[in-house]
Amino acid sequence: MKRILLAEDEEVLRMLIVDTLEDEEYIVDEAADGGEALDLWQNHPYDLVILDYMMPVFTGLEVIEKIRHAETKERTKVLMLSAKNQSYEQKEILQTGADYFMAKPFSPMELLELVQGILHDETN
Repeated sequence: MKRILLAEDEEVLRMLIVDTLEDEEYIVDEAADGGEALDLWQNHPYDLVILDYMMPVFTGLEVIEKIRHAETKERTKVLMLSAKNQSYEQKEILQTGADYFMAKPFSPMELLELVQGILHDETN
């Protein structure tokens, strides 16, 4: 089974995403802020990390920077969720090290399709 780390500070959205992904048999660990996300990432292998851009403790960009700096082996796939969807903002997110970007608001099914695509590509 694929393991996903979800860092999202909005509890209702986090619960919706977790329910959607767990319905498809993904194992999902939850973090409510960037500090929790880093703690979980350091202690578990993940097939995908999904980060909100604006979070307490560390922003999604700061989490990506710390993950990329700490990686010693395989690169972790990172999907950034953000209401900051201007092209220059998306470019900054991708240049910081995110592999994928999804603009808020989004439907749970849109997110699920993207996650499935990302994780399917991983096996090729």
